[in-house]
Amino acid sequence: MKKLGFGLMRLPLLDPNDQSSIDIEQTKQMVDSFIEQGFTYFDTAWMYCGFSSERAVKEVLIDRHERNTFTLATKLHSSFIKEESDRDKVFFEQMKKTGAEYFDYYLLHAIGRDNYEKYTKFHCFEWLAEKKDQGLVKHIGFSYHDGADLLDRILCEHPEVEFVQLQINYIDWDSEGIQSRKCYEVATKHGVPVIVMEPVKGGTLANVSEPVERLFRSYAPEMSVPSWAIRFAASLDNVMVVLSGMSNMQQLLDNMGYMKEFKPLEEQEKKIIERAVSIINSGTDIPCTACNYCTDGCPMNIAIPQYFSLYNADKLEDKGDWTAQEEYYDNLIKTFGRASACIECGQCEGVCPQHLPIMKYLKDVAERFED
Repeated sequence: MKKLGFGLMRLPLLDPNDQSSIDIEQTKQMVDSFIEQGFTYFDTAWMYCGFSSERAVKEVLIDRHERNTFTLATKLHSSFIKEESDRDKVFFEQMKKTGAEYFDYYLLHAIGRDNYEKYTKFHCFEWLAEKKDQGLVKHIGFSYHDGADLLDRILCEHPEVEFVQLQINYIDWDSEGIQSRKCYEVATKHGVPVIVMEPVKGGTLANVSEPVERLFRSYAPEMSVPSWAIRFAASLDNVMVVLSGMSNMQQLLDNMGYMKEFKPLEEQEKKIIERAVSIINSGTDIPCTACNYCTDGCPMNIAIPQYFSLYNADKLEDKGDWTAQEEYYDNLIKTFGRASACIECGQCEGVCPQHLPIMKYLKDVAERFED
């Protein structure tokens, strides 16, 4: 299997303010090109694209390509399990939505300290192993958002796990909050292959500051900025697949260009990335990956990831006078709630995979753009 996977969370949209408005025709073209170039791995989930990603999978992939030409992964999230019967309720609805007779990879979604207890209470690991025995799932694993110590415990308690999906990118690699390196090392110790999510950190590492872009271009002017991030993750020996959430054909073609005949990073390239990390860390204030988990249940319809992205960009620019980010913010609040509209219900922080203090950051956003 080639190391590039197609993440179906950030698909092209007909309406940028509606995550469910997937541009099916453009997605078909992207899927076709991906398979034609010999890539096979597709990753979706129950709630992606406003709960529409799995349905799109049927239309763009299952109904149009031979089943043995690709592999499909999807996930069960703890938020939708209130009792044991909910496991099958979600699973068989996923089979119906996708039209898949089986899933090549099935994950317990976004495991952390709290929901590991829930997955354990409802015997989800045992349930997933049964699905494998029944031939409905080929490989079982989980995606993970917590520290290395808990990951070690889970892999000790569940040796049946065949892979783990981790957030790995060059900014989070040595982060004490995300612990990408430590988690990768734990998985490697247990002999469990790693699938990488967020290699470009929600687009943050595709839109780096001018000094970082200059650094990359001076060494390899023909290589795109995101290629450095994806190649960083793919260069790790125990990485099986690197997922990229590609939202247009240009991104797809760029990724396939350097991943079709993948070459790991050389030592000099690794040193360049180390320098880039130092530059970026000096300017990024809110480490949001724009997964949009926080927005679906927000009672005030606040565009949290977009506001955080504008805030980071504005802080990096920080000219002390008018900036383009202010205009973007003014346009967004015509559709979404202002940052200051937050009622501090805490829903967003409860589902954030990064465990960010979102309510505090929204106050920072409001102070910067509204005051």
